[in-house]
Amino acid sequence: MEQFLGLHTVIYGVTDIAEARAWYSELLQKEPYFDSDCYVGFHLGHCELGLNPDARSAISRADGVIAYWAVADMAAQVERLGAMGARQHSDVVDVGEGVLMASFLDPYGNIIGLIEQPQAVSEESNQ
Repeated sequence: MEQFLGLHTVIYGVTDIAEARAWYSELLQKEPYFDSDCYVGFHLGHCELGLNPDARSAISRADGVIAYWAVADMAAQVERLGAMGARQHSDVVDVGEGVLMASFLDPYGNIIGLIEQPQAVSEESNQ
């Protein structure tokens, strides 16, 4: 079984989530599937674009984006990345419904986001 399942989510840090929601709704010509004061999410094919005001403080403002790679087993990948010399950037967090997210800094300072979604893993194994 492949360990990395593909790019799943890109989160843009925003300063004004209401303004960003309106701008991206217009750009994408669709309304978000998830809309709150702390996160706005748009489904785009098999990927998601997320808007998050907290992401602005989590990463360097030179880049502003964290790409989250879908993984089948978060614990195994946390261990593997640590063994490969990556530094943990954010802790593993259950963001709801068993969805786990974390991020790491590779040896070159790039941020690698990981996301484990139980429903995505079961869908992948059924294909």
